[in-house]
Amino acid sequence: MPTRKQAVQSVWTRPQGRREQPALSQEQIVSEAVRLLDAEGIDALSMRKLGARLDAGATSLYRHVANKDELIELVVDEIYGEIEVPAADDTGADWREAAAHFAHSLRAAILRHPWIASALGELGLSHLGPNMMRLSEDMLTLFSRAGFPLDEADQAVRTLFAYVTGMTTSEAAWLTTVARSGQTEQDWLDRLWPAAEEAVQGHPHLREGYTEARGRDPRESRDNNFHYGLDRVLDGLATRLPPAP
Repeated sequence: MPTRKQAVQSVWTRPQGRREQPALSQEQIVSEAVRLLDAEGIDALSMRKLGARLDAGATSLYRHVANKDELIELVVDEIYGEIEVPAADDTGADWREAAAHFAHSLRAAILRHPWIASALGELGLSHLGPNMMRLSEDMLTLFSRAGFPLDEADQAVRTLFAYVTGMTTSEAAWLTTVARSGQTEQDWLDRLWPAAEEAVQGHPHLREGYTEARGRDPRESRDNNFHYGLDRVLDGLATRLPPAP
């Protein structure tokens, strides 16, 4: 007799049965979880602690989520809801500007919620969340109207998303380290420079780069680095489009 395959465990695949209206809503739980994560980071998140902030027992939370992993799926999709994708015109001529807007919006969302950087690598089915589905559909529409075949539009979206999350995950980790020090980014860098300059003495190109970078505004440098990489990604994608008639 064939065995029944077990469903993949996720908040997006679990059947949602009809229940009595609970005192807590899923929206309340997710909103408070985001506030907790923003204030204390992902290591501080627990069902017990979240329940205490909501003046409810952990049992009340389990009416909506089976475990902490499902809660993280929900809060990550909540953050995806903050990301903007400008509507593409019918010609797709403005695809590059719209794609850049999406990239900057995604970066800003990750930097507002730096804990998401450590959560992204642990999510298995984040693409099934409603906000992520909306983002994906909007971006596929954007690239399709620009002239990419659908399969290549999907690859273009993945490439752009990977660039932004890769760059911004490192940036968010850096800013989290700075925040924990209780210092400004500039003060932290000023303390770090002597050790960094000593470390690069045997590496002439690195030494030259550090010398040129000293004194620059660190936020401006981070912005410039992101803009440079984004422009190169979009340059590469543009080569895949057929020539304009």
